Amino acid sequence: MDKFLRRRRRAQRIRRKLGRLLAQRLCVHRTPRHIYAQIIDDSHGRVLASASTLEAEVRKQITNGGNVTAAGVIGKRIAEKAKQIGVARVSFDRSGFKYHGRVKALADAARENGLKF
Repeated sequence: MDKFLRRRRRAQRIRRKLGRLLAQRLCVHRTPRHIYAQIIDDSHGRVLASASTLEAEVRKQITNGGNVTAAGVIGKRIAEKAKQIGVARVSFDRSGFKYHGRVKALADAARENGLKF
């Protein structure tokens, strides 16, 4: 089994467990150059808010999109967008990635800025 398939299987296992918890989830995806976060409403199958290192406002704040600093900025930004749409509690979906490094930095920044999970 290759690395990609193992991560996809972990992600599916995580999503099965999260499906029983809350309707909204904070889904994180990372690549070597960028990090993305979305708040997804699973009951309607819609993306409520999103943030990534590709956004123009974020690019002004960071120099590199693939580091822990950039992940912290995205965590703060997604928490602010969640407040604007009235979402306070979410389930954290790490998409099969280890909870460490950039994924952990994004989660910590989101928590510090008012998102509960």
